[in-house]
Amino acid sequence: MGEAWFYHLTRRSPAETLHTLLPRCLANGWRVAIRSPDEVRLRALDDALWQGPADGFLPHGLAGGPHDAAQPVLLTTGTAANGAQVLMILDGAEAAPEEVRAHDRTCVIFDGLDGEAVSRARAQWRALTEAGLPARYWSEESGKWEQKATKNVDPT
Repeated sequence: MGEAWFYHLTRRSPAETLHTLLPRCLANGWRVAIRSPDEVRLRALDDALWQGPADGFLPHGLAGGPHDAAQPVLLTTGTAANGAQVLMILDGAEAAPEEVRAHDRTCVIFDGLDGEAVSRARAQWRALTEAGLPARYWSEESGKWEQKATKNVDPT
């Protein structure tokens, strides 16, 4: 069963956060789908990932190309065609409980300085944990990532 990890951003942008998370996912051999309902945001993220440091190149592509299935990281507004084990959602995109169960991990990345984004993330937390899914809440408020809460997580 998959887990939902919530990342409450207060110091870093989503692009900076992804530059931290994506190499870890790829090192684990996971394919990643990044979902946003905002195509403009995905194009900007695509540019940001291409312009990252040369020693930190993150292979990726925008959905709709001829090689979607081969992309280690696929940016999409819908369902990923790359067999992702990890789903990262931005900008209030939703992930249904069945979808979270189908992935090893689902990361809900949200702007903690945006009240509407926080409300959507709380609603997503409730929906997923009430469906029995394990969830972890991470905050960067102190300057480093700290796990602040868990629900339905096996303590062993």
